Amino acid sequence: MAMVSSRLVFLVSICILVSQAIAQPDFLYHFCLDKGNYTSNSTYNTNLNQVLSSLSSNTEIDYGFYNFSYGKSPDKVYSLGLCRGDVKPDICRSCLNNATNLLPLLCSNQKEAIGWYDYCVLRYSFRDIFGIMEDSPSFYMWNPYNVSANYDQFSQDLRTLLDSQRGQAAKGGSLRKFAAGNATAPNNQTLYSLVQCTPDLSDQDCSDCLAGAMEEIPNCCDGKQGGRVQL
Repeated sequence: MAMVSSRLVFLVSICILVSQAIAQPDFLYHFCLDKGNYTSNSTYNTNLNQVLSSLSSNTEIDYGFYNFSYGKSPDKVYSLGLCRGDVKPDICRSCLNNATNLLPLLCSNQKEAIGWYDYCVLRYSFRDIFGIMEDSPSFYMWNPYNVSANYDQFSQDLRTLLDSQRGQAAKGGSLRKFAAGNATAPNNQTLYSLVQCTPDLSDQDCSDCLAGAMEEIPNCCDGKQGGRVQL
């Protein structure tokens, strides 16, 4: 697992006590971006607590996406929460609640941070991040086992499946840009994949972002039975 955007989730196959936060599951990956610091009891800290509290207490995340901002420049805070398109609302809310608890502790006093669970991603920043495609930070994960036979056909089947899902997800509209499905792989095995963008992106930006993630597969997961690229 190496490298590491909140703009895309691509998959194949954020005031709580420290003791409470430690009990939460770990992120798959997180980044504390070196974009400036805030001090405790500052206006930025107050605004960050407000956006995270609003996100974690929201009970209407039916489509798995939430964006919220609070405050005035230069202390305004922007936040994005995105859940995988195949998870139920209660799981989505639980995942985002865990993220809002843990990420500020892991990235103490950092103005910008991002963290990924399997089911959701949370990002907050001092700058506007709504509707803006970014391809960093990003990270990879992969299955340790290699494709056992007919690798060329496996790669072609995967590419065909992902190309189809990329178009489907990009056209998903302003509520959800998500596609998942399967195809038959060599030796009658089933190949599963899932692609997703944050729905604040344009259709073209989503398509371009997914295409970029697909191009990263050879760099992380070439010949592997499964992998994940998250931007």
